[in-house]
Amino acid sequence: MADKQIKVTLTRSLAGQLGNIRASARGLGLKRIRQSVTVKDTPENRGMIQTAVHLLKVEKGA
Repeated sequence: MADKQIKVTLTRSLAGQLGNIRASARGLGLKRIRQSVTVKDTPENRGMIQTAVHLLKVEKGA
C-alpha cells in the first residue's frame, strides 16, 4: 500500500514573511516561486502547510 502524497506549489514570495513561515516552506523543500514538491501526507507536513497556506497551492499527489 502506497503512502498518500500531497503536491505543494509555492505561489507567492517568502520575502517579508515571518521566520516560522519561511522555515515551514523550506522544510517542505520549497525555495523558488512556482516550484512544486510532492511530500507525504503526515501530520507534520500538514502543520507546515497550514502555517504557510496563504503562499501555497495544495493538490492531491499521485
